[in-house]
Amino acid sequence: MMHYYLETFPLKKRGNRVCKRAFDIVFSLFVLVFIYPWAYLLIGCLIKLRMPGRIIFVQKRTGKEGREFVCYKFRSMCPNRVADIQQAQKDDDRITPLGHFLRTTSLDELPQFWNVLKGEMSVVGPRPHMLLHTEQYRPIIANYDERLLVKPGITGWAQIHGLRGETERVDKMRQRVEYDGWYIRNWSFWLDMKIIFKTVHVMFH
Repeated sequence: MMHYYLETFPLKKRGNRVCKRAFDIVFSLFVLVFIYPWAYLLIGCLIKLRMPGRIIFVQKRTGKEGREFVCYKFRSMCPNRVADIQQAQKDDDRITPLGHFLRTTSLDELPQFWNVLKGEMSVVGPRPHMLLHTEQYRPIIANYDERLLVKPGITGWAQIHGLRGETERVDKMRQRVEYDGWYIRNWSFWLDMKIIFKTVHVMFH
């Protein structure tokens, strides 16, 4: 059962949701038409040269209101049996050299613009967690469900502040959840623009 901790927040207003969704559609269409085909061709060929398996990795993640959805990524790991239960770690031998580059630059997330266009994700929002992590952390982090009030994002407030990657300790996940909660309570269209520009800056620096 969902337990919400906020009675009101900006994206609870229909007008704000319409504005955010309109931007998501326009932005994702731009990426999928003008950037994604070239990226898929180049990255796809490199993936096929470096490892077996499909170009696109699919994994069930937790979305808005706790709903499950299939999240897309460019494959960065060799096929393995624990991909859905074991988070990527520092110096993880499952990650290929190409995979390290894709993860460092966040280019592995490009296929998630399909998730955005489908309405399962937003360009900006809390990062979607593996189902196992949602089950693990909801009982022990009091305000965890706050992050499920909105659609998950390709990038987010926590990510541009360095809270990305492995969460091997509860305190690291708790800090990420706190940043996600701040974003939800303080959302604005201009905050989303700031996060997007900061994300692009981090990718290329």
